[in-house]
Amino acid sequence: MAPILVLGEALVDEFHDGPVAAGAPFNVARSLAALGVPVRFVSRIGADDAAGRLVLDSAARFDLAACGIQRDTTHATGRVGVHEDGVGGHRFEIHADAAWDHLEAPAAAAAGIVYFGSLAQRHAVSRAAIRASVKGASGPRLLDLNLRPGTDTPELAAESLMLADWVKLNEDELDCLLAWFEPTLPALMARFALQRLVVTRGAAGYALYGQQGRLLAAGEGVAQRAFVDSVGAGDGFTAMLLAGLSLGRDLSAALALANRYAAMICGARGPLPADAALLVPWREALHALPVEDRA
Repeated sequence: MAPILVLGEALVDEFHDGPVAAGAPFNVARSLAALGVPVRFVSRIGADDAAGRLVLDSAARFDLAACGIQRDTTHATGRVGVHEDGVGGHRFEIHADAAWDHLEAPAAAAAGIVYFGSLAQRHAVSRAAIRASVKGASGPRLLDLNLRPGTDTPELAAESLMLADWVKLNEDELDCLLAWFEPTLPALMARFALQRLVVTRGAAGYALYGQQGRLLAAGEGVAQRAFVDSVGAGDGFTAMLLAGLSLGRDLSAALALANRYAAMICGARGPLPADAALLVPWREALHALPVEDRA
């Protein structure tokens, strides 16, 4: 089984009570590694700074190989200020000109599914590297649309959508796309030749759409009684979905597990539990899912 290629930012989220390793692609890659799914993570951090060491320590804790994490002697590891509103919401303050803005295209290697995002394309250097890798990929390409300040433009969204086969986004991001490009979901998917579109709805659950905007699967939200924050919940959902696809598991079952996994993430500070051992039951549940019926 070819590894999932994950491209994009690795950084540190700075909460009021301390820093946590993060970045949507890094969150996805760490989950995949802990879930026992082959993954190749490509990112860039500062050559020797505290934030970079935090990233590397976290990668090791989740058994994620760091060989694809480039070291930058000029630019520091990315940092993001997380401003919480006290009722479960948050706002990100993403610092500019970080090491991941200067990502170099990795050497060509066998890969299965390719995951890429929009945030890591904010700088021309990393944008060129990511697009070169995505265009050269032979496997399915999943775009994780993250409309953050600096990358929340119709131009960047359109250019990214044209590279994708699958797209994962939240309700607010879908509303933006419908306002920018086409007024209906079927027309939007047809315009960009999308095979599948996954919408995460927070406490309201998720929905999966196929070609012509046909609803293929949906699920209600899962309550998290010990809610801490929702940072990384969508990334956890994406990771479990990618894992199910890569292992050839039943898609509906994988989506339902992804929904529960995202709810679990909401009970941790930041995008993943501090103790990687807490993911062992999720790994077992993933590998116990039924195989997709291709008949």
